[in-house]
Amino acid sequence: MVVLSKIYTRTGDAGTTALGNGERVPKTSARVEAYGTVDEANATIGLARQHAEGEMDARLAAIQNDMFDLGADLCRPDMAKDAEAEYPPLRMAPAQVERLEAEIDAMNDALEPLRSFVLPGGSALSAQLHLCRTVTRRAERRCVELALSEDVNEAAVKYLNRLSDWFFVASRIANDDGKADVLWIPGANRG
Repeated sequence: MVVLSKIYTRTGDAGTTALGNGERVPKTSARVEAYGTVDEANATIGLARQHAEGEMDARLAAIQNDMFDLGADLCRPDMAKDAEAEYPPLRMAPAQVERLEAEIDAMNDALEPLRSFVLPGGSALSAQLHLCRTVTRRAERRCVELALSEDVNEAAVKYLNRLSDWFFVASRIANDDGKADVLWIPGANRG
């Protein structure tokens, strides 16, 4: 359980922060950058939800919760020491990736195949979902970069990879099931 009785602690004033295991690291560390970018992606989902309703809003709410799970996973290094932890660390599970895949497949069934690349835009929700997609791709790159030098849960990276695909397909759903997609016209403005 999380209890936040005081918001500022002054412990980070020197440029360090505590990871989930209590270790202090520079705020510029690859791990902090990775889970910080996941947090940024989550904030973009909050913006998208301002335009979402019904099932789309419910799915985005579930994803926001997953993103907190993902941040909790990333802030705990040393997966090999999970069994020794006072509280079992929260790790992303393959079932979370599988849920995204099932949702992608279900949404994609309603869409015609693409014959061109899609420009970010169309409806307000679609544009916001494209922003979610691009920030999620950046979060994925940060996690992949972290994994080059430290332990990272494989399900965490897979989740981000799948999530950016989810946002792409959802952006098409938000554009009247792809009918209002803004398509790229190669060289349209070359003169």
